[in-house]
Amino acid sequence: MNYDARLDLDGQGKPIYGDSPFKATKDITFTANGTVVKILFTLTGSVMLTRLWGEVTTDLGTNHTAASWRLNDQGAQIYLTAVGGTTLSSIKAGSLIVKDKLVAVALTKIDNANGAILESAEAGINIFTPVKLIKKTAAVTQIEYRYITNNTSLGAIRFFASYYPLTIDGALAPA
Repeated sequence: MNYDARLDLDGQGKPIYGDSPFKATKDITFTANGTVVKILFTLTGSVMLTRLWGEVTTDLGTNHTAASWRLNDQGAQIYLTAVGGTTLSSIKAGSLIVKDKLVAVALTKIDNANGAILESAEAGINIFTPVKLIKKTAAVTQIEYRYITNNTSLGAIRFFASYYPLTIDGALAPA
């Protein structure tokens, strides 16, 4: 499939990387241990994922490590953030996790233990990093959250996704 850069622009030729009227949310409570994968959103068609983030709604337990997001087409897992992930051990409710860089880079933890800011390295650049997602033909394709732990009392996160459909059937729905 050839990519058309015009898909990143609105009708006036302006970038559409910002907030979108197309959103999905999913609440996850963590209760397992080992390498854990939580299915968040199911993809249909093709979308431009403009924002992906999570809000810690219940304090996370100790040893919540290697946190990352990935796309799973039931045959391959394609990471949306670095495979090694980010350590989120013991972060408090109200903290955020954000996909704000390229796919090869770990997700960003914004811990509210102290006041915090997150800004881009350049003025005028969106803090979120958009990415195009395409569903695998004849396969369920989903965005997943993956982490590793040895603690079964791990809190909760509300996950959010903002997107623009790129195809007539392009959508993300809570799984």
